[in-house]
Amino acid sequence: MIRCIRQIAAICVLLLLALLVNAARVQVWEADAYTANPANRRATLARYAQPRGAVLVAGRPVTGSRDSGGRLRYERTYTDGPLYAPVTGYSSQLYGTSLLERAEDGILAGTDDRLATFPWWDRPTHGHRPGGSVATSIDPAMQRAAFRGLGRKKGAVAAVEPRTGRILALVSSPSYDPNTLAGNGTSVSDSWRRLNGARRRPMLNRAIRKAYPPGSVFKVVTAAAALESRRVTDIDAPTDTPDPYTLPGTATRLGNSAKGCHNASLKDAFRISCNTVFARLGARVGLYEMAEAAERFGFNDRRLRIPSPVAPSTFGTQMDTSQVALSAIGQFDTTATPLQMAMVAAAVANGGILTPPYLVDGVTNAWGTTVDAGPQRSAHQAMGPSVAAQLQEMMVDVVEHGSGKQAAIKGATVGGKTGTAQHGPRNEGVPYAWFISWARAEDSSDPAVAVAVVVEDAAADRSDISGGSIAAPIAHDVMAAALRRDGRIGAGPQ
Repeated sequence: MIRCIRQIAAICVLLLLALLVNAARVQVWEADAYTANPANRRATLARYAQPRGAVLVAGRPVTGSRDSGGRLRYERTYTDGPLYAPVTGYSSQLYGTSLLERAEDGILAGTDDRLATFPWWDRPTHGHRPGGSVATSIDPAMQRAAFRGLGRKKGAVAAVEPRTGRILALVSSPSYDPNTLAGNGTSVSDSWRRLNGARRRPMLNRAIRKAYPPGSVFKVVTAAAALESRRVTDIDAPTDTPDPYTLPGTATRLGNSAKGCHNASLKDAFRISCNTVFARLGARVGLYEMAEAAERFGFNDRRLRIPSPVAPSTFGTQMDTSQVALSAIGQFDTTATPLQMAMVAAAVANGGILTPPYLVDGVTNAWGTTVDAGPQRSAHQAMGPSVAAQLQEMMVDVVEHGSGKQAAIKGATVGGKTGTAQHGPRNEGVPYAWFISWARAEDSSDPAVAVAVVVEDAAADRSDISGGSIAAPIAHDVMAAALRRDGRIGAGPQ
């Protein structure tokens, strides 16, 4: 009898140990898998059981939370939703998150270990912390200037601070109101279907997620490559370029919309935007050096995060000479996001130094203590200082004497480049109007801002003047807002 009791007791102990081991396996080693399982509603209920942290613009929240009284208790709210949607993205109880709401979800939802006082304790106990705040680099006056400037036009604006890489404005038009996606009712699913089915694609962030043919604004990169490679040593010397120019290895004759391009100097060709001069320069520089120059500005970089991922801007690395010539004028397969072209303008304004762009200045916990002071990214030399100085001179010439006059600002030095990018089968699509620029107060050595504007549905002709008449006024207003922020100037074109 005693022997049987002992055997049964031993079996019970083994069973108890097995239960403890299994419980430890479930609660410790497989906890994350169970938490992530779609069938587990506890994680979802816990996620919405407390208010979400705030996204800040100039220290003020542009997001909030509303107590819905339902099982998924707190819904996201947005102040000036359409204005800041290209920055915040959406946080939806049905459809998840996007843009900054996704990239900083751990901070905002309170699950990031940086918010924990004792991470080693919170992790096994799955303690839920209050959400932290994310401070953006956006300047509200510049954001509003870009938003108003685009109006009902389809396009985008990106503005950066050249010295630091801080993104000061990021606008995409048409926009949408992320409030309509926050909850979980039928109205949310109706809004989702309507927004995703809209012909003008309001949920596409054109500033960072769409790469356009850059057209003539890419000539800034080609000019830098020509000067760096010393194919051009004097920007005022004739370039010995015919008009029209026959593309190498073909019978295709490339012409110009502007007059005065025959044998034009680099500076004159830049001001009046001669396709022949820049196509010939691209062919002379060659594929390897053209691609290398483009990549120093950020082209072909698939790793760029701000912290949301940015669509790569591309310059081909396998082309014949005629295709290199077309790529050098922003055609063929060359593409660029507005943020990429703002980076190009910023590098010129900053003496050739390109600082990677970023959108988050820092994050804090629920009690205002900084847990991350923001990115520390290394700048690099996109071109030499002397080349940058020559490009600055040429870009200022475009604004003072060329097609960029509508970007001029009294009391500031402004450089720019206009462009019209043709696209579609046989280039039959409505041309995209481009303008990239930078501005520096006359009493300052530091550039205040670099801007890129693209307008998709402009009523434009097929010359480079359209970028100056349609996109340049938008850039003017954004740059003026940046200079006013610094207390440097008033607005008003010269």
